[in-house]
Amino acid sequence: MKHFKFYSKKELIALTNPRRFETKMGERIQTTKEGEWPNVLQQSSAKYVIVGIPEDIGVKANLGVGGADSSWTSFLQAFLNIQSNDFCSGEDILLLGHFDFGDIKYLIENNAFNEEEKINAYRHAVNTIDEEVEKLMKIISTAGKFPIVIGGGHNNAYPILKGVSKGLLKNNEIPLAQLNAINLDAHSDYRTMEGRHSGNAFRYAESDGFLGKYSIVGLHENYISQNVLVDIYSNPFMQYTSYEDIFLRERKSFMQAVGQAVDFTHDSYTGIELDLDAVQNALSSAHTPSGISALLARQYITYTSKHARAAYLHICEGASQLSDGRKDESTGKLISYLVSDFVKGMNER
Repeated sequence: MKHFKFYSKKELIALTNPRRFETKMGERIQTTKEGEWPNVLQQSSAKYVIVGIPEDIGVKANLGVGGADSSWTSFLQAFLNIQSNDFCSGEDILLLGHFDFGDIKYLIENNAFNEEEKINAYRHAVNTIDEEVEKLMKIISTAGKFPIVIGGGHNNAYPILKGVSKGLLKNNEIPLAQLNAINLDAHSDYRTMEGRHSGNAFRYAESDGFLGKYSIVGLHENYISQNVLVDIYSNPFMQYTSYEDIFLRERKSFMQAVGQAVDFTHDSYTGIELDLDAVQNALSSAHTPSGISALLARQYITYTSKHARAAYLHICEGASQLSDGRKDESTGKLISYLVSDFVKGMNER
């Protein structure tokens, strides 16, 4: 694969800080090599495959602030150094590697585009990202593994849904290439089909037949356009609970909203989506001062991993550094907590 970098065990150990009488995650999780990876993946005892998509092309295509490409390395440094123990040993995890679309970004940003041409170029580039991500997700899913994908923009939800659904169909686990999705997000990511970007992944997935039921938890009422709201109201396969209904009007608790989303999507395999712009003060393009806590994000992951028919986990939009200069090195550690919570929840099923 042109834009994919595989990780060796030696590279993981270089990011791990060994300590006497302790075992770190980086010492336990599995890896593979580029020339061997499809066969190794098929034969591996690993249940989960971690993939990074550190890109902000989709975010910039959505007129957002760049930086979603910066959290992958900080996630790795945090995750590889958590303890391997009875709660989460890491032996059932394979870290495959990450995509690097830096050459595409460089071409766009270092040519004489005006702003409109640059946005169109970003949106065209997202199609290339879609194709490569979809291909990898299909291979992982066909091998019977659960993808854990760290973004990157939320544009990647579309090729993940598409690729995983095709893999499950190939394995005869679903009757057609279609998945449900639960999305903890401040936004619907259901904008119009104006060219691919981070704000319309689920619209494209639905239009192309790969999205079945779609449930949004924590939607911010201030950031959904009326036309999208009308579309959601008129679609019996879509359901949401707004942040305001949970925390301001108190019509239901947060966990009741999550439980409703799980019940709504429980007829088929479901993608578990978490956009970090839903988490209060988590660094992202759409950074919010009014969102859910990190604790509630962890409870969401724990509950959905245990009770939904999870097909994959996708955590996106987080940043360690935004293009406007804002920094927060703790983003990777938060993602690390969420990934380990997902693995623990799945293993407790």
